[in-house]
Amino acid sequence: MSTENEGTAVPAEPAAPSAPPTPPTPPTPPTPPTSSSATEPDSARAGQAEPTHAPAGQEAPAPAPAAPAPAAAQNPPPAPNDPPTLAHPQPHPEAHPQPHSQAHTPAHAEPSHAAGAGGWPPPPPAVPAWGAPVPPVPAAPAGRRRTGGLVAAVLVAALVAGGIGGGIGYWAAQRGDDDVSSTTVSSGDAPASFKREPGTVAAVAAQALPSVVTIQAKSGGSQGEGGTGTGFVYDQEGHIVTNNHVVASAADGGTLSVTFPNGKAYDAEVVGRAEGYDVAVLKLTNAPKGLKPLPLGDSDKVAVGDSTIAIGAPFGLSNTVTTGIISAKNRPVASGDGSGGSNSYMSALQTDASINPGNSGGPLLDASGAVIGINSAIQSTGSGFGQSQAGSIGLGFAIPVNQAKNVAQQLIKTGKPVYPVIGATVNMQQQGEGAKIAAQGSGGTPSVTPDGPAAKAGLKPGDVITGFGDHQIDSGPTLISEIWTHKPGDSVKITYERDGKTSTATVVLGERTGDS
Repeated sequence: MSTENEGTAVPAEPAAPSAPPTPPTPPTPPTPPTSSSATEPDSARAGQAEPTHAPAGQEAPAPAPAAPAPAAAQNPPPAPNDPPTLAHPQPHPEAHPQPHSQAHTPAHAEPSHAAGAGGWPPPPPAVPAWGAPVPPVPAAPAGRRRTGGLVAAVLVAALVAGGIGGGIGYWAAQRGDDDVSSTTVSSGDAPASFKREPGTVAAVAAQALPSVVTIQAKSGGSQGEGGTGTGFVYDQEGHIVTNNHVVASAADGGTLSVTFPNGKAYDAEVVGRAEGYDVAVLKLTNAPKGLKPLPLGDSDKVAVGDSTIAIGAPFGLSNTVTTGIISAKNRPVASGDGSGGSNSYMSALQTDASINPGNSGGPLLDASGAVIGINSAIQSTGSGFGQSQAGSIGLGFAIPVNQAKNVAQQLIKTGKPVYPVIGATVNMQQQGEGAKIAAQGSGGTPSVTPDGPAAKAGLKPGDVITGFGDHQIDSGPTLISEIWTHKPGDSVKITYERDGKTSTATVVLGERTGDS
């Protein structure tokens, strides 16, 4: 934040600025005084203003009482309130210097300017440079109010507060008006009365925030380890949808607490969780009435470039709203919970909305406020995909809501996840050439399940699957991510290579219940 410069308060009768010090010169004999000379005005009390003479042919005004002049001209010390001066001030612009016979300038002062030819008072002097002495204003005639000291004081104050040009302009504008008017502009409505149009980020956030919760999970162990995540209201019965890795630590004998934006907290229990999908469903043990589920959108209709809004508790900062766009679709992502457990696989929505640890399980909304995904993973600069303590680098990944909805319904219904499968074991390490069916399965079992979906489609060990439906396959994780976007019983076209030849087949997906 920046601060503005503040002007210095002006005393009742400020002194004129001091002239810069000049090298000493031999003293000059003073000019004999004449009857037409006037005394110095009040503004010259600092000792830096020059004597001013009345124009020829006019009677000099009555001098004000003054203390006896010193015997010799000396440079008096600067007054305490004198403004600072620059080291090298600019000389006074000299319009028409007085003849030497009219006035004599002390050795330490600037040359004086001639009075106006048309009579008293003279025209305003030329603007001096910053730090130069200000010319005095002649004394007012007898019987009139003397304003010279006030004028000089206002001018000096203006020079100190705002610089020469602005200071003189301010003095000219204010000299005839004692009222100071404000230059601030006030809004017609207070911020509390602003109306957010539907579709704006503020309007969407205000509608969605009451249905987004912060989840505190603690394990049942002696250490009570756990973490913070996010979830959202799925239905009026009190079901909360979140990520599996948010609640995994509390799944066996731990505790779960769900806090709403209004500060009210409720205990919760796990209804079911799907490790492979990274989806879990909780149930509030004493659900309040009037819960408002978030509307679910259609992730299949999302387009790259669509606006996104993410809500969550990054690093424990509940009710945080960030925005971005859909950066990519169908991004194959394998993410872990950081504990060395089995990975989850998703054909994710990629977004550049800021997502950090703690956003996990929170909703990714479209511009209308409908849920299009569940924020699940981020790209870390150090450890690849997953949930680390690295900050957001603009690469966040969300489970498409169409997939999450199917999983949530299954968990609420049976408490167990159901996965579609092809009945073949593929290599999970190789990338770039497709998903190769392994020579044998885990523990020496066949890599192609006898009488399974892949076997019925004619696939064999060593075949390399390069296409699944309309999507290209470059690795085993990519194949699993695409398989899990479907349901058991779906028929899908597969493209594969065998002995350098490309072939196609149709596979009817089987199913597997529970996590293994």
